[in-house]
Amino acid sequence: MAFTLACGVCFSGFIKDLLCLPRPLSPPLQRITMSGSAALEYGFPSTHSTNAVSVAIYSIFLLTYQEPDISPRTNLILQVAAYCYAFSIVLGRLYCGMHGFLDVLIGSLLGACIAIVQCVWGDAFDHWLLSGDLKDVSLVVLVICVFVRIHPEPADDCPCFDDSVAFSGVMIGISIGLWHFAGTSYSLSVPMPATTPFDLEKLGWSKVAARTVLGVLVIFIWRGTMKQLLLRVLPPIFRIVETLGLTLPRRFFKPASQYTSIPEQPHDDNVIPSAREIPQFLTSFRRRRAVSVGPQSEADAYEALAYREHQRKSSLTGPRSLSPVGEVPRGYFNTESSSEGVAGKRRRSSSLQEFRNQMGAGADALTGTAIMTPSSPAIAGPAGPGDARRMDDLQEKELFSRLEKPRVRYDVEVITKIIVYTGIAWWAVEGNPILFQLVGLGA
Repeated sequence: MAFTLACGVCFSGFIKDLLCLPRPLSPPLQRITMSGSAALEYGFPSTHSTNAVSVAIYSIFLLTYQEPDISPRTNLILQVAAYCYAFSIVLGRLYCGMHGFLDVLIGSLLGACIAIVQCVWGDAFDHWLLSGDLKDVSLVVLVICVFVRIHPEPADDCPCFDDSVAFSGVMIGISIGLWHFAGTSYSLSVPMPATTPFDLEKLGWSKVAARTVLGVLVIFIWRGTMKQLLLRVLPPIFRIVETLGLTLPRRFFKPASQYTSIPEQPHDDNVIPSAREIPQFLTSFRRRRAVSVGPQSEADAYEALAYREHQRKSSLTGPRSLSPVGEVPRGYFNTESSSEGVAGKRRRSSSLQEFRNQMGAGADALTGTAIMTPSSPAIAGPAGPGDARRMDDLQEKELFSRLEKPRVRYDVEVITKIIVYTGIAWWAVEGNPILFQLVGLGA
């Protein structure tokens, strides 16, 4: 299952950065999300749809053909739950305005392909890897590293690459951990090699709770210590390697020769938050849903500008002119990002026709707020081509100044993230099971 999820994130992120297709226009759509960085990613294909469909299909396959030791009624309930899960995620991405129909369709097809590969060849691959030697596991690690290396450069500063790197590290850690764990006396060979012994009746709920707390604590200790250590140790090494021309070239990552140290940055990891961020995350969970209208990334902005030009050409050549080019209407519509539970926040949206009118006229429909200040003279009526061009330049400058900028990323973060998440996966599949046996929490 972990390989299925990791492949969904990596392959969909690869396609996103390769094609660089934006999310649906906002406005007219309102976007509802729980992640501030989600809108900075490209929209095609939908990673959520990919993962939901792949997990659902693989789960139904296990429930149908693997003959699990559960009653037929429970089996049916679980299968219905899998269908509902996939349908709700796919439909939710459309409802939240984060994806278009083609995004979720291709994402779902990609997830189905990943699940089919897992169902048909997954067991054979697992037996080949777990019964192989060091050469076999090294080949798997090499293929994953090459995939990270050839990940395409996006046109904009899109964080898809970060998630792909994290899940690539997870796949490396699982491969190494399971391969080595299969050869130890702590694992079982039934139903397949590298099976972790677990018996709820023998362990009891108290030991299970203790195992959970200890396992999570170990992973957070590993992440906190190794991340800080690597961010201190790697930059000098990268400066030496950079002189040899052997660095990993990424356009939006600052090379080691351009900085002396890496400042501490909050919310720098979208996969696993730091331990000290968890209390704040839990207390603000209900308020994390944000409704936003307007471009939020460079891809959004360029798409909105292209749509404006299309509307202008349509207004000049079509049978009905939306409004004279260069004319700025007196009334602007305002939109605000709002969070549930925050008093005083209001959601405002424009109709599709109003949006088209303003886009055709060159009004500030892009940012969702007025550029004019109270001291600015009112502008109305037709303007000359030069005035329209100057107004466009002001609007575009204002538009890009309001976009949420991704945080500064450093070249050493790529290797750091791979090592950290490789270790997290290794602890999950080998380190913690052995630790549980040593401290008396094993089965």
